[in-house]
Amino acid sequence: MTQEASVALSNGAAGGARWLRQAALVLAGTAVLTASSYVSIPMVPVPVSMQTFAVLMVGALYGWRLGGITVLAWLLEALLGMPVLAGGKGGLAPFVGPTAGYLLAFPVGAMLMGWLVERGFDGTRPLRAFGAMLLCTTLILAIGGLWLGTMIGAAKGWALGVAPFLAGEVVKSALGAASLVLWSTARKALGRR
Repeated sequence: MTQEASVALSNGAAGGARWLRQAALVLAGTAVLTASSYVSIPMVPVPVSMQTFAVLMVGALYGWRLGGITVLAWLLEALLGMPVLAGGKGGLAPFVGPTAGYLLAFPVGAMLMGWLVERGFDGTRPLRAFGAMLLCTTLILAIGGLWLGTMIGAAKGWALGVAPFLAGEVVKSALGAASLVLWSTARKALGRR
């Protein structure tokens, strides 16, 4: 075997291992997102859950590309009818009903969070991490609230789809920033960047 063929074979094996690792991360991420959906308080028309927190953590830890792919894979599972959303919901109904705006905003929020972390809004600076989490969760709330507002009116959309979640999203952003600080500290302790 020539050296060029050996290098090509080696690169192919490395690419296959990388692909398998990423596929495993996507599966693990969708499992975490599903678990976060089951930590919920039923409210009408939009339940309170840990989904936003999990979506942003997936984006932060996976990066914008893999984080976005993971959230899209989870939404595809839901669209195919798997009970992966809050309240064990799945199928088409959540994507055309009151929660559709939030669901469609999730990949955007995850990708923005991953993009911000890649640019220094990570756990090395807690206030920046908090600001990034708060920005992304606000974006998700805004898109979700706008969608809901088109269905039930702007005032009701705000009252039922945004206002009740504001305090909780600040707390989740603080929890997310603290999680990123712990992640960053652990990586430094292990000698990784």
